[in-house]
Amino acid sequence: MPKYFYTAQSLTGESKSGILEAKDEHQLARTLRQEGLILIRAEPEEKLKEKKFKISLPSLGVSLTEKIFFTRNLQVMISAGLPLPRALETLANQAKSQKFKMALLRIRDEVIKGESFSDSLAKYPDIFSELFQSMVKVGEESGTLEEVLKTLSRQMEREHDLRSKVKGAMIYPAIIILAMIGIGILMLVMVVPKLAETFEELAIELPIITKIVISFANFLIQKWYLVIIILLAIIFLFWQAMKTKTGKRIIDTFTLKIPIISSIVQKTNSAYTVRTLSSLISAGVPIVRSLEITSGTLGNIYYKSAIAEAAEKVRKGEKISEALKPYENIYPPIVIQMIAVGEETGETSNLLAQLAEFFEEEVSNATKNLASVIEPVLMIIIGAAVGFFAISMIHPMYAMLRAL
Repeated sequence: MPKYFYTAQSLTGESKSGILEAKDEHQLARTLRQEGLILIRAEPEEKLKEKKFKISLPSLGVSLTEKIFFTRNLQVMISAGLPLPRALETLANQAKSQKFKMALLRIRDEVIKGESFSDSLAKYPDIFSELFQSMVKVGEESGTLEEVLKTLSRQMEREHDLRSKVKGAMIYPAIIILAMIGIGILMLVMVVPKLAETFEELAIELPIITKIVISFANFLIQKWYLVIIILLAIIFLFWQAMKTKTGKRIIDTFTLKIPIISSIVQKTNSAYTVRTLSSLISAGVPIVRSLEITSGTLGNIYYKSAIAEAAEKVRKGEKISEALKPYENIYPPIVIQMIAVGEETGETSNLLAQLAEFFEEEVSNATKNLASVIEPVLMIIIGAAVGFFAISMIHPMYAMLRAL
């Protein structure tokens, strides 16, 4: 029988949504009526999927902010004694993303049928990460789901803050560079053609650099559509390269070599590593599994490989600190030293949490100072661009004046 996504209303005016199997909408209405509900709207699940794919492309993903809201509120509801299915239904009705809403309602239905919460979450890996699934599983098995959700909420909030700081630091240079490109295009389109006409009328012998600028300006004016196609092709190829292991390795190598950026990349990945490890170990996830999950959460291929290889070494009996020693070129020495102290004292989770706060503060300070550090570099780039344009276009004019 087909499944229908429905919206119904009780006699008291309370709204309810969900997914039910029914032969048709009439049978669905009868089923809901038996539960004291009046059917307001119903749509076949398959039709809703097609409609969402064709029209609602922005809703294909679930934002980190929405997942933080869900985790925090789920923890509050469970601590208040609300049954899990009821809590999931309530949060589904509050979800902004249609994809998230449908996923939560399906998870609720599976929990009602007797499936564990963590197994239900595992069916939606594009929404709930392996970190989320594993910690919930441990929380269910140990009876500490409320504490695990609190830890997860704190983990995601820290991750969101870290991302926001790094993105915020990139806004200033991005705006300056875009403005410079925009002004350059306007100069090429509006100023260069007029100067070129003047040079042509005066029959001035132009330097090679001036000819290149004029030729590029003419190409931009006459073949502007080709410029757009070339730019889109470059963006597409870069995006595809980022999906390949070789392309990812090249980009990650480049980011680790740039003097200003490399420090932020190192501190950010170190913060992600120790924060995730701390959360998993405190939740009771085995060390090897914690390292494997942490490896999966890291974006930089070098850090991902380092933690994955460390997991294999720990599986064979090595300590985490010993397994990470070969990677002192990407992890600051303090990370390995603190892990070693934690292993000796049995306080690995607490020490990693403190270390994560230290690195997050370091990233915050680095991003605050980035604008003042990068400003001179941008000024040099802008000065070079202006100087190049001035030399290429003004030099012929000086040559003409000297000839008079």
